[in-house]
Parts: sequence; C-alpha cells; structure tokens
Amino acid sequence: MAATVVTIAQQKGGAGKTTVAAQLAVTYLRTGKSVALLDIDPQRSLTHWYELRRESVGVEDESLLLREVSGWRISSELDRLRRSYDIVLIDSPPHAETDAKAAIRAGDLTLVPVQPSPVDLWATRATVELAAGEKKPVLLVLNRMPPRGRLADAVRGQLAGDNLEVARTSLGNRVAYAASLIEGRGVVESDPRTRAAEEIRALADEVMRVTA
Repeated sequence: MAATVVTIAQQKGGAGKTTVAAQLAVTYLRTGKSVALLDIDPQRSLTHWYELRRESVGVEDESLLLREVSGWRISSELDRLRRSYDIVLIDSPPHAETDAKAAIRAGDLTLVPVQPSPVDLWATRATVELAAGEKKPVLLVLNRMPPRGRLADAVRGQLAGDNLEVARTSLGNRVAYAASLIEGRGVVESDPRTRAAEEIRALADEVMRVTA
C-alpha cells in the first residue's frame, strides 16, 4: 500500500485548513478508506477535533489515526504511515515557512483553501510559490463562498488570470461544517443529505482524481 498524501496549506491564518482536513478525513473514512492525519500546526486544532471525536464517537480500530509531529519529523513519520494507510492528510501551519515547506515537500498534492477576499488572494501567492519551489502540484479550493452574487466568478477569474489550478468544487459558507466539528464528526455523518455534505464529497472525489 502506498498512501496518497495531501498537504493542506495556506500562509494566511483562518482560511479553513483544519476544517477542510477534518471534513475530508471523515468523508474518505466513510467510503471505506483508512486515513492518517498529521497535525504540524502549533495551534493543534485538528488534534482537539480528533480527541473530541474519540470521546463522542469512540475508537475506530485505527482506521482513522492522528499523529502530532514537528516539521523536521514529517518525513520519517510519513514513511511509516504510507505503508499502512490509504490517505494521509497533513494540516500545515500558517506563517511558518520552514514547517510549511517540509509539509508541502512531503505531499503528492498541495490543497490550498482560499476565502473570497483580496487579502486571501494575495496570501495565496506565497503558498503557491512554496509549492512551486518544491515542484509540487497545487489545487486551490474556494472556501466559505457566499450563496449568491458574482463573487465566486470574480475570484475564479482572478485566480485563472494567475494561471492557478482551481477546484471545480467550492465550499459554501455553511454552519453545518462547524456544527459537525463541534460534535467530533464530519458533515457527511451529521448531515449526510445536505448541500454541505454534497460539496465535501465532490471535493474528496476531485482530489482523488487529481492525485490518481
């Protein structure tokens, strides 16, 4: 077994990296895949969610595993996980170029959440440059998009003008994502028939197609 490794990165804080990581993890888990999570963000938000999940959902016979590591230990930890899991998701830190670079170097794909704001668009360039320096493919995903208006098209147009690869799937600004995390779950478990669940399933499928 050789795991697919996806690094979720964004130099700007608050872009939704941990939410995307947790939601994708549960989505893949529900399709029968084994998933390992690497939390190298000093805030340890993904670790907090995982601990809450173990309390509320229970142990899942190691089909979902989390490891907290420092950037310099990613390579050795990843060597072990690649042999035992189908998918490894790395939640990387913002504002920490050295650790973020190590995480990007370790991944098969860099997934970059982008919120619809000029500040996020500007910050995204730094993350893309890190990935380019490591010769790693990048897929941007529009996150917390409003339900109406021209903003999505405007943001896509800006990113396309910069010759950046943007996921066809975007994630809406939906309470369901945060609500499921508070329960230690993913939206595909807590609200499987909602638009939020449809979005994260579509993104999970798209990520797998890109890395195939």
